[in-house]
Formats: sequence, structure tokens, C-alpha cells
Amino acid sequence: MGRSTRRRPTGARRATFAAVALMLGGGGLVAANVYASATEDGATDPARTLSSPAGTIDCPDVGSELAAVPDAAKEDVAKELALLDQQIADAYQRLQESARAIQQDAGFADSAIMNPLKEKRAATIERIAIAVDRTGDRPQGLESLAPCTLRAADNGTGDDGNGDAQDGGGDNQDGADQGDQEPGNGGQPGNGGQAGNGPVAADYVDITAVQPNVSSPALQKGASRGTFATSCGVNENGLFNSDNVIVAPGVSNGAHHFHDYIGNQSNDAFASDEDLANAETSCVDQGDKSTYYWPVIRLQNGAQEQDANSPGGGIEGNAGEIVTPKEVTLNFVGNPRGKVTEMPRLLRIITGDAKAFVNGNANANASWSCTGFEDRQLKDKYPLCPQGSDVVRTFKFQNCWDGQNIDSANHRAHVAFAAADGSCANGFKAIPQLVQRIVYDVDAPSLQDGGKTTPLFAVDSFPEQLHKPVTDHGDFINVFDEDLMGQMVDCINQGRKCGAGADDGDDPGQEEPTQQPTEAPTTAPPGGNDEPEPGDGGDKPTEAPATEQPATDEPATEAPAADDPKAEAPEPDAPEPAKDDEPTLSSTVAPKADGTPSATADADAQPQDGSQDDGADAGSSPAQTQPAAVGEESGGGSGTQPQAVGGDLAETGTTLWPAAAGAVLLMAGFLLLMRTRRRSGA
Repeated sequence: MGRSTRRRPTGARRATFAAVALMLGGGGLVAANVYASATEDGATDPARTLSSPAGTIDCPDVGSELAAVPDAAKEDVAKELALLDQQIADAYQRLQESARAIQQDAGFADSAIMNPLKEKRAATIERIAIAVDRTGDRPQGLESLAPCTLRAADNGTGDDGNGDAQDGGGDNQDGADQGDQEPGNGGQPGNGGQAGNGPVAADYVDITAVQPNVSSPALQKGASRGTFATSCGVNENGLFNSDNVIVAPGVSNGAHHFHDYIGNQSNDAFASDEDLANAETSCVDQGDKSTYYWPVIRLQNGAQEQDANSPGGGIEGNAGEIVTPKEVTLNFVGNPRGKVTEMPRLLRIITGDAKAFVNGNANANASWSCTGFEDRQLKDKYPLCPQGSDVVRTFKFQNCWDGQNIDSANHRAHVAFAAADGSCANGFKAIPQLVQRIVYDVDAPSLQDGGKTTPLFAVDSFPEQLHKPVTDHGDFINVFDEDLMGQMVDCINQGRKCGAGADDGDDPGQEEPTQQPTEAPTTAPPGGNDEPEPGDGGDKPTEAPATEQPATDEPATEAPAADDPKAEAPEPDAPEPAKDDEPTLSSTVAPKADGTPSATADADAQPQDGSQDDGADAGSSPAQTQPAAVGEESGGGSGTQPQAVGGDLAETGTTLWPAAAGAVLLMAGFLLLMRTRRRSGA
């Protein structure tokens, strides 16, 4: 299978190692592992330089502490919050550049980097308080958020910098810490990534070593079981920027990392609500001008992308080849307790936390997995997928709304996740839940040589977040036509499957393989996984459900259950379903040159025994129904359908065989009579 590994640098390299023990002003010991790869002739290859930083800068998140900001102050506050992010990025870059100075002077980091950062943050925080105070109540306690700490370097063992290993990866076995390699070993270390600030070997785990961990909420009698699909492409248009119109409107490079955009084509920091409403869209249904965006994934292969020398790109540690998704599936699903109400136009929702590495996991919400293994989900590890399996990112957005606001000061307070039973707290209303699933055709990286043979992959991030998978996040602005939004809600509440390609019968991301791959990744993981413990691998199932829901801290609603008659056949006013000979629309597939089977071929290859579930997973588009149901939903079927052909032949055989036998006996009797008459006449 062809993979996105073009322009990968070739040629042998040798790694050199220098370990620097740094004594900070506060007395803490920070280890900085600095690696440099070189070409055969000894010349440094900048694109392949690997150097882990002296640590990362951990600053309190001021924005999350702003519960209410008056409308008149929002623009000023947003710009000051963006300035805080820029200050951290600048300080982090100085930290990376100052390893030698810090080695010579233990107090250099405090005096030249951390103390000036504190002073700048204090001044900026004061301006935020003044801006709010002009038209509202002055926020209290913000000044205590000015100081930042210098977190020790990631040593490759999975330590999160606070002394605790992050969940999901387990304990790493001996040899997993690439930072302990000795100089001259000829191998490229697994620390640092292409730009020197991650990822590290301990950020990856073999998906086959993870126990299934997905559960589905129980559907109550009044559940809204429907599913509405929209199809908006895979960003084949190449629409990227490092802005964030939700968090930092009016500020260029407000995200400090690149985003993929699909749907609305007017996405940048300066897009007004009017711009979004009047924009073009990449969505099949032109009534959906919503904007969907997320951090790009890159291969750490030395490729020079368009932003290699730009803010948000290579300058801030986001380096390497951007990978275009293979598929993107966008489904809106219902609530396990009751009906959903319409989203307000221009509602903003952010799921996940771009700063989770320093903020903690409270708002982390992205899930990582592999096709064929989606009953096991990871939050803080990248998956190592076996051959024939693709990497999957899944985002489940908040599904309760306060009923009043399209945004909030911290961009979170106006929306929330439903409880396990689907109930919304604090008077919030249930709304359709966006489930976004992105599939990538990338190989499991070669961790033992730091990605030299097969490159590492990672999401773009704020520079000090070190490309940790836990920082993954997704953003959504609702720019649905109001009539189409009404159709969506009716569809979901009535238990139907609607939208672009909703009844195509394909299971997104499951075209290859159609059953779970059994071959383990060619690269062994850096260590074990605590689910299961080493030696438990024999208990893993040989075939996992292909479309289980990703695990998140907050439960998500389910798609239609297989035993619900409303999910089997649409109501009379349902949109005309996609025909079997049309390509998949709800799961848009990127063009490939390696002969990927078409959606029609995949649909024809689906099992006809009714074994595939009828849409119990909210994390993927509705699965194929049983053959009889497909015939009903497509308005009856012609004699070309396999099951109809089989039935006609059987019935014809039952009717014709007795008649044929009688005809043979009649002919034999006639011949016998003729012979008797001839003999008697002779």
C-alpha cells in the first residue's frame, strides 16, 4: 500500500550525543539531551537535526479563568490573550537556543528567560483586567497567573513532567528511553523529533497491546436515534493557516500551529460572521457553510513545506510534510435520553485542549486509534497501527447548549457534555452532537532509529506543548442554513439516517481491511502498556468491532440501534437515499494513485449475512444495513440485486423440475407406442 512518505531524505547518518546537566536558579536539576545528525561527510543536515529542549515552559492558562467578558471588551481581551501565547512561544524559542549559556551559568534560565517572561505576562494580564473593568466587574486574582515554571525535559519514559506517567501508555520497559543512548552507537535517537521539541518514542503505543475500552450508553425509550451526515472533503483544496478565528479573532498566527480547514472557505483570523455566511463551501450540500478545522498531522521526514520558515510552521517547531487525510467523516447524532433541539446559527464549539500537556487532561477529548481496532481508543498516545490499518483521529463535540450564547469568554462555558444518561445539567438543552472522524494513510514509525527508516508523525501544536497527542483538538462553527438545520433535527429525532450519502452502506475507514488486521507493527513499541500487562496479548480478540465509539471522559450519544424500525426504513419525507452505484459521500476519500477500490467495489464486497451492525456507533457514519433493508430503503430493487436473483432461481427450479420429468415420460411413451404399431403392421 502506498503511503505518504514522499521526499523523505535518504542516506546514512550518524548521531552524536551530548548530555548537559543544567542547574536552575531554583535548585532543580534539568537534563537536556542534545542530538545532532550528520551526513556521511560530516556536514550537518539541518532538516534532520534532533535536539530535545532543556524543558518546556508551563504557564497558567489565563483565558480559562475568564468566566465573563463584556462584549465591548472581547476584542481587546482576545488580542491580549493571543499576546500571552506569543510571549510563551518567544520564551520557549530562547530556551531552546540557550542550552550552552544555561550550561555555563545555572541562573541564566531564570534571569534571561523566566523572569522577563513573568514581567511581560504581568503587564499583559493587567491590561486584560483594565479592559474588563471599563465596562464590567474587574476580574480578581489574575495577577497570580503571571509566573511560569520551567518543566524538566521529557526523558522519553512517558513522564508528563510532574512525575506521573500519563494514562494510556503504561510503564515503559528498559531500553525505551532513547535519551539514554550512548554516543557513537550509530543509531538515531527517538527523542526530539525533527524540530527538536517532540514527539518522543514514549508518545507511541502498539494498538494491538491495548485492551478494548469503549462502551456505549444505554438508549432510553425516548432517545433520538437518527444520524445526519454531511460531506465536506478532506482539504484537497490545501486550505491552511495558523490562525484561530474562535480563540484569537483579528490576530494572525493566533494558533501558533497549522490547521486543516474543510467546509467554509473564508476561514482566517479576520473572517466576520458576514464573511462566513457569504462564503463558498467545500460541502456537498451547499446549505452547510459550517467551518470544521483541526491541527494538521505531519511526517517528521525533513520535507520543506510552505510554512517551513514561517510563524506557526518551522519557526515554531511545526516541521515536516503535511499529510492530507485519506477520509473525513462528519456525522451529527442524537441523544440517548430524548429529543435534540436546533443549534443556533454561528455557534462556536471547541473540543479538546490545545494546551493539555501543561493544563492537564481535564478538557482533553480527542481519541486516537486504528481502523479495525476502534473498540480501543487512546487519548495521550499515538497509535502504532499494524500493516494494512490506518491511523484514526476522532472528535466528539459537546452536545448540550446553554440556550442563549453562541460563544463564551473561555469558549467552553456555553456548551457542555451530557451526563451518562444523556441529561444536560444547569438547564442546558440537548443539541445534535458532531462526531468527526479523520483517517490517515501513514505507516507505524520506526522508533528504534528515531524515525529515520519510517518517519515519526505528530500533530501540530503550540511550541511548548511538544507535539503531545493529548493536545489534539477540533473546532466547529455552525453556518448551516436554518432550514437545513431544521431538517437535521427532524431526521435525528425521528430516528432516520439522512444527509449526504447517509445510506451508501459503506463503513468509513473500514474499506481496508474489512476485518481486523492480525499482523503486528513492524516496529516494536518503546515499552509495554498497562492495558494489558505484558503477556496478556493472547487474550486480545482476533476480530474487533470496526466502528466502536471512541472512549472519552464524557459519554456520547449513539447512532440508530439495529432493532429500531425507524432506523431501518425512512419516513415518507426522508431525502432520497444514495443509490448503490454512487460513490460514498458521507465519508470523503482523498484521491489516490495506488488503485484504492472505489466505494462501489467496497459496498459490493460487504458481507451479505447481516452480520454488520446497523449504526450503533456514533463515531462513524451509519453502517450498512442488512440486504433486505437496503432493498426497501432504495425504493424496492430490481432483479439485479443478488438476493433477488437467488430467490428467483430457487423458485423457478422448484416449479420446472416436475414438469420436465413429466415431459420426458410422455415422450418415452409416445416412442414406445410408435414402435409397437410398426411391428404389428409388419
